[in-house]
Amino acid sequence: MAQRERLRVALVSVSFGEYCMRLANALSAYADVLLLMPERVVRPFAPKLDGTVRLFSYQSPRLRQPLSQFRTIRTVMREIRAFSPDLIHYQGFHLWFDLALAAWRRYPLVFTVHDFRAHPGDTLTQKTPFWLEMLARRSADQIIVHSRHVEELLGKELGARRNIHRMPHIQIGGDPVPAKFEEDENLILFFGRIWEYKGLEYLIRAEPLISARVPGARILIAGQGEDFERYRRMMKNPERFLVDNEYISELRAQEYFQRASVVVLPYIEASQSGVIPLAYSAGKPVVATEVGGLPEMVEHGRTGLLVPPRDAAQLADAVVRLLLDRKLRRRMGMCGKAKIAEECSPELVAQKTIDVYRRALEGTAGAGEATEPAAVD
Repeated sequence: MAQRERLRVALVSVSFGEYCMRLANALSAYADVLLLMPERVVRPFAPKLDGTVRLFSYQSPRLRQPLSQFRTIRTVMREIRAFSPDLIHYQGFHLWFDLALAAWRRYPLVFTVHDFRAHPGDTLTQKTPFWLEMLARRSADQIIVHSRHVEELLGKELGARRNIHRMPHIQIGGDPVPAKFEEDENLILFFGRIWEYKGLEYLIRAEPLISARVPGARILIAGQGEDFERYRRMMKNPERFLVDNEYISELRAQEYFQRASVVVLPYIEASQSGVIPLAYSAGKPVVATEVGGLPEMVEHGRTGLLVPPRDAAQLADAVVRLLLDRKLRRRMGMCGKAKIAEECSPELVAQKTIDVYRRALEGTAGAGEATEPAAVD
């Protein structure tokens, strides 16, 4: 590989819009970055892309349209070849892109694994068979994960490999907002995609227990996913719920996190969470369950409270404790804000990611025909 002054990185993803935007911006301090994403995913965040990041957006066909998928991937590959990257960084979990990885093997491949396998009830990620996702991961030169939980699961599946690197989820949220919204001391926020694994039913079951001790409590549910009617039928006191069951724009998300006093993640299964960084960036304490990688992100008693999964009573106790103790909420919120700034800053994540890129380049140079490793600044 010819020596270059800066790395050239093709960052490929079919989802994770804000995550990829912030990662691309941070990486641009060290590398020339080409970001390739579906237009509908990147559109809300494209105005915030650093001017040095090259963006290629495309119309994403439905999974059931193989010919259209083939043409799309061929177009994406044409853009990548024209960019002539040193490596490809892929975010994973897409049936057709996973199948096409073999065609990308002319470049070193870094693979970020956000979730080890599809979550219960998440019909979107379940469309990619687990065996295919694992086949794609085995082709990676280096793998990035965001929790010890996923690192251990991958390690067991892949065997004694030393190419798995754990690094924090990049900070998202926290941008200045055009308007300030006053916090509602009795408002509880459930935010994000709504699938079975999110455990929303347990927060709904906890509501009467919460309301009995905090009569003014209300629960804001913001996000979309599966059919919401089954959740409405669970509500004993529907008037206690504020429901925004649709795609939530970035500005509306900022409003909701400002207004909430507590953010709740009653998950029954998890790899990690992008909701927790949003809560911390907004200075809000988190109540989460002890599943997957969530205990690695929530420091019990410092940035939030941890409770057992599927336990509405203990979930209610933790929420009530925070609703009734303003000083505790403020202290935990400040600790969460400090934690996300110190451990998950885009600059820190970019530096760690560049180190992984170095390993990918050195490994492939050593295994290939090159006699010297590529120089990376």
